Order: sequence, then structure tokens, then C-alpha cells
Amino acid sequence: MDEVKRSEGQDVKRPDKRAERSRRTREKIVVAARDLFVTQGYGATSLQQVADRAGVAVQTVYFVFRNKRALFKDVVDVSIAGDAEQIATMDRDWFRAACAEPTAAGQLRAHVRGVRDILGRVAPIMPLIAAAAATDPEIAAQWSAGPDPRYTVQHAAAKALTSKPDARPDVDTDRAADLLYGLLSPELYLVFVRDRGWSPEVWEEWARAALTAHLCVDRE
Repeated sequence: MDEVKRSEGQDVKRPDKRAERSRRTREKIVVAARDLFVTQGYGATSLQQVADRAGVAVQTVYFVFRNKRALFKDVVDVSIAGDAEQIATMDRDWFRAACAEPTAAGQLRAHVRGVRDILGRVAPIMPLIAAAAATDPEIAAQWSAGPDPRYTVQHAAAKALTSKPDARPDVDTDRAADLLYGLLSPELYLVFVRDRGWSPEVWEEWARAALTAHLCVDRE
């Protein structure tokens, strides 16, 4: 009986402290790298500076990421997702909840709010991606070729939206996807929030109202 109890006890999973330490170390490095990339640029940032900012040895940075290109890609990926979890945008709770809204207007409200959160993280590093790709062609090669992932996400949202009872019948899925893709772009977000000084909340309300006018039936 004692042997059975010991065997059963061994089956209980204990917290993996080593994995948790590794996760926290990786997170610290990514946060430090993002701060430095944004403030001084990709090219001007060294892995030694990242290590110093993160409070780790530079060898740790190399061990976790191998090189600066891989670290930069992780910074971009985490900025888009909001965390390091390997979950696609269309599988995220916020996106699924938005698509499940019973009305197009309700979906737009939830969708624009979710996109605002992403753009708040991603828009500031968009110029960095272009600059880094211009100086290091291998940067661009780290992202898979093919359709723009952002358009793929917006098309999925448009497909759900155009099936709702208050969606405009004269706007098909492709047109709706184009409008979502254009009005919710990082470039347009930067024009209003960075260049013109709008708050993210004001941008959100404008984007929601503009999309609602184009994609929803006026019930008044």
C-alpha cells in the first residue's frame, strides 16, 4: 500500500521552477530589448546593452536568442500578441468573443477595442521594422512570405461581421476586410496618435464610428 501511495505521489506534477525562471529571464530580455530598440534604434542597440538593461549576462542573451535578429523578431511577436504564448490572434479570447457578438455594431465595438490594444504595443515599433529591414535584409526573411497576416485576421473578422443582421447588405466580405485593414492599420494609428496627438481612446471612438457608418445599417 505504501508503495502505491509513493507511486501516486510521484505522478503529481510539481511546478517547474527552472522553466519559470527561464520564462522570466526571457521576458526581462524582451522588455529590455524593446525599450532600447524604440529609444535608440535596432542598429545602434547591442546585445551587451540589452543584457545590462535586463540585468543578465550577455552570454544569457546569446544562449536564449542566439543573435540580435532572433531577439528582434521575438520583440515584434510579443508586441503583437501581448505575451509570449504561442496563440494566433484568431485563436485569442478577445477575437473570438468579438466575432461571437450577435450584431455587427457589437462586434465592431469589441474588435476595435482589441485592435487598439495591439496597436498601442505594435505601432511604435513599426518604423523600427522598416528601418531594420533596410539595413539588414535577413530581418525581413524571418517573417514567412505569403498573405499579410494582418489582412488574414481582418478578413476573418469581416466574414463574421457580414453575416450579422445589422450588417450592410451592399458590403461584401472582401470590401469589409479592406475597410478593417485600412482604417485599423498601424500607419493610420500613428498619424492620429503620434503625429496629431490624439489619445488612443479618441482614436478608438473615431475608428469605431467610421467603421460602423460604412459597415452597419443605420437604425435611426
